[in-house]
Amino acid sequence: MLSVPNVFVRPSGAGAKRIADEKKQLFAHGDGDHLTLLNVYHAFKSDETREMGLHKWCKENYLSYRSLKSADNVRWQLSKLMERYDIELNSGDFDDPNYYTNIRKALTAGFFMQVAKRKSTGKGYITVKDSQEVLIHPSTVLGQQDEWVIYNEFVLTSKNYIRTVTAIRPEWLIELAPVYYNLEHFHKDDVKMSLERVKARYDKKIELQEMEKEKKTKKSKKDKKDKKSKK
Repeated sequence: MLSVPNVFVRPSGAGAKRIADEKKQLFAHGDGDHLTLLNVYHAFKSDETREMGLHKWCKENYLSYRSLKSADNVRWQLSKLMERYDIELNSGDFDDPNYYTNIRKALTAGFFMQVAKRKSTGKGYITVKDSQEVLIHPSTVLGQQDEWVIYNEFVLTSKNYIRTVTAIRPEWLIELAPVYYNLEHFHKDDVKMSLERVKARYDKKIELQEMEKEKKTKKSKKDKKDKKSKK
């Protein structure tokens, strides 16, 4: 969905734009644009859409049939490549309450170099990679000003924008890209100070998990020893 032209059709004319924006909101996910695109693709591949007719459905929802068909073809090619090289195909359970959270985490693993943090003072965000001050593009469906986001594009017009954004949890950056987020390599600024706090919380969490794991291991060994002594 990210490698094809924009799937959303926004024709000229105030009335048509308003309707197109309303249709887009039907697919919107509050955590951001990547998940919204996924919702569009799921709907495009649904039985209901097939019964209605793909062209008709796209037209009624102000979506580009050509772009969606191209995205479907890209997915098919990728799946064939994975099968050829014996790479396991994994799909999340759509009914799993963590379905979208898991996808956001997977997106973070791929886009960890394209991250922006909300500025502590003033309006907008600052990119982690090169400390550029940016605004989120007006086309976003992100429902709130989350502190940390990943983005797909950096758009330079009269202002700096990041486009196609999704909210993430900063601890995922420390967990999934520890080498890149080695804070010794960061300049002392707002981003580094925020990440230092995140890392401290993450390290404490891991320490507690290790302590709990060790406690369970000791208990398991004790239980086994007690059973043997009873025999």
